[in-house]
Amino acid sequence: MAKRIREKAAARRESADKRPRAVAKYVRISPDKVRIVLDVIRGAGYTEAVAMLKATRKAACEPLLKVLNSAAANAENNLNMDKSNLYVAECYANAGPILKRVMPRAKGSAARINKRTSHITVILDEKA
Repeated sequence: MAKRIREKAAARRESADKRPRAVAKYVRISPDKVRIVLDVIRGAGYTEAVAMLKATRKAACEPLLKVLNSAAANAENNLNMDKSNLYVAECYANAGPILKRVMPRAKGSAARINKRTSHITVILDEKA
């Protein structure tokens, strides 16, 4: 039994994606708002993506810039890649848990307020 588990773990490690990545979890911004900015930087070079994020006036740009810089640092320090050769291969924002709040309304009723969170993932790759 234990041998089979070790073999499966070794196979999983071999087939794992070797590209540099960074993930920010539980970011307090709606995933829909993040996806708007992600569509702009997807496929762009690292330096171009940083410039676009700094020039864009959206709330999602600040956490996205942090994730992008973290992925580039992972590429440089862990995989010995050059930042100038990197591009944004994949990037996506998944929905995290929703903070459910209540706002009082007329006649003793209440309205639900959903404060959404995001899990942001950026995967870089080297230009061929």
